[in-house]
Amino acid sequence: MKKNKFALQIAVFALMVTSFIACDKDFSTLDSDILNDDVATNFDIVSDQYNIITYTEALDPVQTNGLGLNTLGIYDDDTYGRTTSSFVSQLTTSSFSTDFGDGVKIDSVVLYMPYFGSIEDVDEDNNVTYEIDSVFGREPMRLRLFESNYFIRDFDPNGEFEDSQAYFSNKSASATETIDESVLEGVELGFVDYNEDTGEYDPIDNIIDISEEGYVLKGLDDEGEPQVTQRLFPGIRVQLDTTYWHNKIIDKEGDAVLDNQNNFSEYFRGLYFKAEPVDDDGSFLILNTGAQNSNITIYYTRLTASTTDEEDATEQATFVLGFGPNRVNFMENDFNAPIADGNPTTGDSRLYLKGGEGSIARIKLFDGEDLDEDDNTSNAFETWKNEFVETDEDGKFVRSKRLINEANLVFYVDQNMVNGNEPDRLFLYDIDNKSPLTDFFIDAGNNSLPSLSKFNHLGPLQRVDDEPDGDGIKYKFKITEHIKNLLIRDSTNVELGLAVSLNVNLEDILAQRQVQTADDSDFTIPTSSIITPRGTVLHGNNTEDESKKVFLEIYYTEPNN
Repeated sequence: MKKNKFALQIAVFALMVTSFIACDKDFSTLDSDILNDDVATNFDIVSDQYNIITYTEALDPVQTNGLGLNTLGIYDDDTYGRTTSSFVSQLTTSSFSTDFGDGVKIDSVVLYMPYFGSIEDVDEDNNVTYEIDSVFGREPMRLRLFESNYFIRDFDPNGEFEDSQAYFSNKSASATETIDESVLEGVELGFVDYNEDTGEYDPIDNIIDISEEGYVLKGLDDEGEPQVTQRLFPGIRVQLDTTYWHNKIIDKEGDAVLDNQNNFSEYFRGLYFKAEPVDDDGSFLILNTGAQNSNITIYYTRLTASTTDEEDATEQATFVLGFGPNRVNFMENDFNAPIADGNPTTGDSRLYLKGGEGSIARIKLFDGEDLDEDDNTSNAFETWKNEFVETDEDGKFVRSKRLINEANLVFYVDQNMVNGNEPDRLFLYDIDNKSPLTDFFIDAGNNSLPSLSKFNHLGPLQRVDDEPDGDGIKYKFKITEHIKNLLIRDSTNVELGLAVSLNVNLEDILAQRQVQTADDSDFTIPTSSIITPRGTVLHGNNTEDESKKVFLEIYYTEPNN
């Protein structure tokens, strides 16, 4: 029993050592001699490089509903140009058939939409320091808010039963159904600020300043002393004109439009958030509109119910309007030059990747070929496969000739075309099956922090001197399991896609979004690519710089008898 236990420990230790070697982050040559006195067999770990085809695909309008968040603002990219993002949202109510009470007077109406980020520190006085990671730029922007007259549908009337309605970045529901700007821009809602001298709300300019400061809300305690009642994460927080909301909501008490969500959505079709630059500048915001505290809150005072002898006694109450779930982003690109489709036959010298309604890259391993029925000749895929495995007459795996240790794709950034503002993460995926690769699911690294998630498979951008703001050098993608599946599990040699990503974790929980195509083909792209405005340029397989040419590199072990 002890001998068996000791043998098991030795086996586990050996496996751990092997695992560490196989997971080495970036090596150029590995040599290992395993000598056995009985069989005297020598194994060498060597590597080969294989040409691949990579090319750019410009995107038509992309689906922007069902994202769980929304983008708003202006993003200027030195390489590509300007992207402006706005969105429309249906509203939900905190209650139906509400009895607002008698003598209702609205005290204030507050719009709040938080950014994404984290709490960095809380000092001894409970002051909170925040870090926001969802804002690009710190320049002010103009936010125009309209009551929308467009009804956002749940289901596609031209699709199958219960097919969800898709909405697209170019203000459309399909290639033949567009949404007119005039329908989105109904009554414009102004911003206000309380004037303590007059006791009234005065109109103010609708400019949003970008800050990492949170909001500290205060009230009075039982002794009339001020106290902190709530702390809110940084975001957009403005006060709206009370007259409009009194007419639109409070005065409808008892009306059927407040009885249920269907009636309410038909009566109040939503709000349109339109971003505009200030002095031809602005910032790009990713807003957590799906958060519970992201809403419009009507604070009002009403007469107290007959539980007191004071006839004019009042109490405070709230009515909350939430966002969604039907929300649609619109993107307007003003690019320096159109993004052109690449060459799927020979590949491109440069790959142009841009988030939103931008572009992706396509990747063909082994010329995009697969097993065929021609027994007289071998294509690039079959030739490679025969080097590594023995197959039967049907092309099925029999045994390995070489053992795969690691397989990588490495893409180099063209720093002559970007200015250091390229994305930290890219997402590599199976275009045909609309899913991550096998390597994505078995990468058990830190999957709670997006910047570190799937670190082995989807290597983040390597920068000069590892400085956060250093020029980008390359991205390295480990696809070992994908290559093994091609060899021993007879997987299809599918075409791969490469896209800019804001958060690679989203691809594990959200389905990909549709691309609106002229031939109505079923083409989708990763969700995390749609919500980021960033872009980059990579060297392709036809680059004139051989040292930065993209290729597939495979490290393998081969018996040397």
